[in-house]
Amino acid sequence: MCVTAVESRSPGGGTSHAARVAGELGTTPVHRPFGARAKGFVALTKPRIIELLLITTVPVMFLAAQGVPDLRLVLVTCVGGYLSAGGANALNMYIDRDIDALMTRTAQRPLVTGMVSPREGLVFGLSLAVVSTLWFGLLVNWLSAWLALGALLFYVVVYTMILKRRTSQNIVWGGIAGCMPVFIGWSSVTDSLSWAAVVLFLVMFFWTPPHYWPLSMRVKDDYARVGVPMLPVLASNRVVARQIVLYSWVMVLVSLLLTPLGYTGWFYTSVALVTGGLWLWEAHGLHHRAKDGAVGAKLKEMRLFHWSITYVSLLFVAVAVDPFLR
Repeated sequence: MCVTAVESRSPGGGTSHAARVAGELGTTPVHRPFGARAKGFVALTKPRIIELLLITTVPVMFLAAQGVPDLRLVLVTCVGGYLSAGGANALNMYIDRDIDALMTRTAQRPLVTGMVSPREGLVFGLSLAVVSTLWFGLLVNWLSAWLALGALLFYVVVYTMILKRRTSQNIVWGGIAGCMPVFIGWSSVTDSLSWAAVVLFLVMFFWTPPHYWPLSMRVKDDYARVGVPMLPVLASNRVVARQIVLYSWVMVLVSLLLTPLGYTGWFYTSVALVTGGLWLWEAHGLHHRAKDGAVGAKLKEMRLFHWSITYVSLLFVAVAVDPFLR
């Protein structure tokens, strides 16, 4: 796998932003405390994002097993998922360290501050990619291993290296990598795929843009500063909000397909209807505020972002609980 990136530089072209931040923290390449460095390597894996990935993996295993799956298998799959996603995130930070140094919300990442060197970050990410693939192949099954490796390569190569800095549709297609845990969860139990997994994959696919675009609306100045063409950078709040509403409707309708296909019953359907209705309420509310010209705190775009995390958590908990109520 070929990975390239540009060295981090400050807007003024002199001392790098990373070096300045490292100086402010009292750390230099020759003085990096072990504990802080260990935290830096953990930070490279973006553990908070991985929590969301696991939320979409474990419930699917319950649905695939139509009950409680082998708990050892659940543990092994979760560890493999963490290693794989962690490797993808570390490589993403390696590639994006130049723009991370210029964005407020990413300026404290370990490759920017110097707590972890670029070479260490690259080796760490590649090592996790290899270890996670072997982990899945030897302890779960090889279908899950190839799916996990495919997700990692898609996120690193297709999203980070090709799409992110070139198109406003970056998060739409790049989000495919974040949908793969659904396939991995199903395949880890059955060593196969099914229409249920496809439906839940599509739910996550249509969930990703309206989940991420509200956050992008909040930090669009950061993205504009580094030339990343997120949709809110190129389009008005009204246009972005309209896109959010469209994706939201498709997502909710797709989420309701599991029951007529025979994979879920009344409990999942009830949760999907209630949580989906609340999502659409928030999405239309954001659209109305954007149409009225609301900006800043009055736009309240982060309400939908925070609800999106609650929504996907509740929906997938319903996926896990439903088999016990049928």
